[in-house]
Amino acid sequence: MNTLTFPILRLLADGKFHSGEDIAQHFKVSRTTIWSAIQHAQTLGIEVFSVRGRGYKLPASINFLNTEEVLRAIGEQRAWFNLQILDEVTSTNTYLMQQSAKGAAHVTCIAAQVQTNGKGRRGRTWVSHLGASLTFSLLWRFQCGAAALSGLSLAVGVALIRALNSLGVQNVQLKWPNDVLVLDDKKQGKKLAGILIELQGDMEGPSAAVIGVGVNLNLPQASLQAIDQPATDLAHHASINQSELLGVLLKHLAEILSQFEQHGFTSLRDEWTSYHAYHNQAVRMLMPDGRDVQGVVNNVAEDGILLVDTALGLQRFSAGEISLRGVGCR
Repeated sequence: MNTLTFPILRLLADGKFHSGEDIAQHFKVSRTTIWSAIQHAQTLGIEVFSVRGRGYKLPASINFLNTEEVLRAIGEQRAWFNLQILDEVTSTNTYLMQQSAKGAAHVTCIAAQVQTNGKGRRGRTWVSHLGASLTFSLLWRFQCGAAALSGLSLAVGVALIRALNSLGVQNVQLKWPNDVLVLDDKKQGKKLAGILIELQGDMEGPSAAVIGVGVNLNLPQASLQAIDQPATDLAHHASINQSELLGVLLKHLAEILSQFEQHGFTSLRDEWTSYHAYHNQAVRMLMPDGRDVQGVVNNVAEDGILLVDTALGLQRFSAGEISLRGVGCR
């Protein structure tokens, strides 16, 4: 990592041109050193315009994540959180899993300005860009074993919906088990955010969950099109500072996870069902062995299992086994 890259990017965050000479004088280094730091930024997928005689600039102004702003948005529960904002990390989930194994505190949150190799569900990658994506992971330690955490990803989805609704984002739905969708003008759901949960600990004893969340903020069109399903970003639906967004998301996550800890998913099931994009809808499920199973979504069970009425009767499907699409979709 080039230690000057992100200080320079913060200087360029206003979206205006800054000459290489002025930047070099500001940091008391050579212009070659500035050029090297800009090159490193470009290896991270950050576009920096360079124009002879004018200098460097970002395509648009950027609001960097700010610790004080995040904590202020969390509100009363901010004292619960050990918040760390990293400039650059391969994956917030991987990093926090490593820190958790070393004894990281309960309610530790790792957020990143840039995530270079984010993890999605079933081995996919999560597209992440500076100022265009919010990526963070939250460590929550449970006294119960991992076996009792069924439905956790669905509970997290409820927290995300509550947070987005409180910020004025409308027409938000959930897709079982871990996607957040926004309905477009044609009432078609487009992916706004995703959830990835990884567990540590014994099946029966104390356990820890690393809850990864990625939200599309303001993605370039090419990046939206590169996602493997119809996708959208927050900029199309609301104007929200990403520090405020992170704080509000963490506030609602703390509330929901406390409730989940006490009562499990059962207490949240009806609310989750009210948000489900595919409730009582005909669906086709793609099984790992290549088979298609078609049916009508009945509900979710108290452990978060999807219940589907099929030609063989009511069947249960667990997370990680299937993909869910409306009939006729590919």
